[in-house]
Amino acid sequence: MKTTHKIQTAAAGLAVLLALTACGGAATGTEATEIPKTQNTRDISEGVQPDAAAVALLPKAIKDKGELTVAMDLSSPPMTFLAEDNTTPIGVNPDLARLVAKKLGLKLKFENTAFDTIIPGIDGGRYDFTATTMSATAERLKVLDMINYLKGGSAVAVANGNPLNLTNDTLCGKNVGVTKGSTQQLKHLPNVSEWTCTSQGKPAINAITLPNVQEALTQLDSKRIDAVFYDASALAWANDQQPNHFTTLQPRMDTRTDTNVAMGLKKGSPLTPALQKATQSVLESPEYKKSLDYWGLGESAITDAKIR
Repeated sequence: MKTTHKIQTAAAGLAVLLALTACGGAATGTEATEIPKTQNTRDISEGVQPDAAAVALLPKAIKDKGELTVAMDLSSPPMTFLAEDNTTPIGVNPDLARLVAKKLGLKLKFENTAFDTIIPGIDGGRYDFTATTMSATAERLKVLDMINYLKGGSAVAVANGNPLNLTNDTLCGKNVGVTKGSTQQLKHLPNVSEWTCTSQGKPAINAITLPNVQEALTQLDSKRIDAVFYDASALAWANDQQPNHFTTLQPRMDTRTDTNVAMGLKKGSPLTPALQKATQSVLESPEYKKSLDYWGLGESAITDAKIR
């Protein structure tokens, strides 16, 4: 793990701030603070009381154990990552997992694991649930119960101040950076280009495929591309860590897909009703909005913890 260091140039700054994807980050904050987010390990669930209706739905085995194990891939700020102490899970997902556990009156144990091992681990009983920005795909719903807790999505970053006056609908013919293997490259940009541009007789969006978002934002900063199309949460984090290098267009890009992300637990789990009730209680709490606002993701709030 590594921490940020003083930057000398805009390009270097963008590379450094996004290198934090593999580093420590900031914890939950419930009020304004000067502590860097990558060092703030405050627990947003402190003082939150259990929800009696959710607790009443807990399976006896879980209630007797008194603890939930949550699996997360702690490598993606601002959603899920480690603080600079290299120990404390922080970000939106750890915040919300802590709140859900508190609503159930249970302790919470984090397991840091690679994303592609999470579902097998849940299926094998090693983890009770996951909250790691996972979308409810048809394939996953065959083996998991999934509970909506957040709106994800993609956004477009343009040069600071948007000197080209771009919008989500005026990218036709522009050079737009996407990262290799991303959903934006493989699915969303081709679709957006078709329904926004080519079907209207306009030139297609010119996708510039780059190895990672660090390189994409560096090229945007140096005006070699016109925009970057990437995960909205990661762009919000990048802007928060190094402001005034780019502008993120609002609203997020309409990709005509379900952008909700969901907690996952074993299909048919007796824990599902309790976890859904606790998640709904979290969505209705002031701490939910505080967490999202702190991490720059206020637009991601939803109101219905729907079971998928």
